[in-house]
Amino acid sequence: MNKEAIVTSAFHVHRSELSLSCRLRDTGQRGRINNMKAPLGKGIFLIAAPSLRDPNFRQTVVLLCEHGAEGALGVVVNRPTAMSVSEALPQVPILEGQRHVLFAGGPVQTNQVMMLYRLDQLPENSHHVFEGICLGGDTDLVDRILTTSEGREAFRAYIGYSGWGPGQLESELQTGSWFTIPADPNAVFDKDPTRIWPDIVSTLGDDYRHYADMPFDPSLN
Repeated sequence: MNKEAIVTSAFHVHRSELSLSCRLRDTGQRGRINNMKAPLGKGIFLIAAPSLRDPNFRQTVVLLCEHGAEGALGVVVNRPTAMSVSEALPQVPILEGQRHVLFAGGPVQTNQVMMLYRLDQLPENSHHVFEGICLGGDTDLVDRILTTSEGREAFRAYIGYSGWGPGQLESELQTGSWFTIPADPNAVFDKDPTRIWPDIVSTLGDDYRHYADMPFDPSLN
């Protein structure tokens, strides 16, 4: 990875860079998954259906940060990498020696780092997502959070993002690749990321509970 990663607060979904997601194979669960929907919009979780096999999105939870006529943009919140944020952002001195984990936000623009913040007061140059959560903003916010903030303020850094062109995400929802629920800020910032997808799936009823322990590699089923 290019360690001169670029911190970006832009949210334009470039059509030439949009990721492709697979379609849910027919398992008999499609109708029930489609019934579990929150309206599409920023501030919702996209939950990968158990039969979604695309390795970019298998067993992922995506926080949708923008949705409109030009497409949709989000970050995968449950895929930590082996890298620290300090390795990706060496130009931020306060991160040196700290082990804040860098997350893989998606397959689009994987040379860029996107910052997600939970703040008591949102800065003017940020993009509000939901409940005090914003995407983008000056990296000076990292310094403030690490040196003066108390309580709930936090940040996450994501390499790359997830993107869909006009109508693409809606089509994937119709075919059952995803279902949607309101996003939970505690899941994004506080929860063990390896437990986010299985714990959400296990709350969806008896039809889904057994999927919580499903291996990432479908050939191991």
